[in-house]
Amino acid sequence: MATNTLETLIVDREDGIVTVTMNRPHRKNAASGTMWAELLQVFREVDASSSDRVLVLTGAEGDFCSGADVGGMDERANTSNADSNERPKHQLAAMRDITDICLTLNRLRQPTIAKVRGVAVGAGLNMALSCDLVVGDETSRYSEIFARRGLSLDFGGSFLLPRRVGLHKAKELALFAEVIDAEEAESIGLVNRIVPSGELDAFVDDWAARLAAGPPIALAMTKRLLNNSMNVTLEEALDDEGLSQTVNFSTADTAEAMRAFVEKREPRFTGR
Repeated sequence: MATNTLETLIVDREDGIVTVTMNRPHRKNAASGTMWAELLQVFREVDASSSDRVLVLTGAEGDFCSGADVGGMDERANTSNADSNERPKHQLAAMRDITDICLTLNRLRQPTIAKVRGVAVGAGLNMALSCDLVVGDETSRYSEIFARRGLSLDFGGSFLLPRRVGLHKAKELALFAEVIDAEEAESIGLVNRIVPSGELDAFVDDWAARLAAGPPIALAMTKRLLNNSMNVTLEEALDDEGLSQTVNFSTADTAEAMRAFVEKREPRFTGR
């Protein structure tokens, strides 16, 4: 079922899978101020939902996202309302808005998949990297394009990129700001999978369905443990694992998984 009240996004919900499509194809789905605000709204709604099991993030009409809509920045900065004392938002305040969106996406309890066709560059690439899994097709192209615009990394790129590809490769991608193709992106570990163009939807649908059928509490805890893994000691990781398992053993889902194993059937998880 599609939600059509948003200006720049299309939101579909079916069988626990939320598909969020960035819908500004005339700008290769570059993120305007309105899109940033709508993304934050939708991510918060998903995080608060007990029926949303998986989020798939993608772009309309052959591109994922070409980053922030820098082409409209001067126009927005120079626009004033003669009947209003409102001033354009300071750049630091605008960047704090980006911080909120990035953190909300990274902290979602639900597993997230970026489905990438065409360009994923700048903040668009880092939005994809903020998802737990990145699947692209043969047309997909990737770039930390910021240096070409006289900018440094944002939307978490300085944190996310080296964790994906290693520090020195991250420096190469960021300092030269070159566009790399799907084959190279897969070979350096920037994405999880590259699949033929005609198979992308089916592949992501399968992954999303499998995740949606999984145990929500256990998956959320696993995601949190992995996200924190580079910021804790082994002892702290073991303590966190122990706390997580203690919570899991108190849930109805773990009891259901044990019964399903004994009865030789697939478990039916409810998130309780």
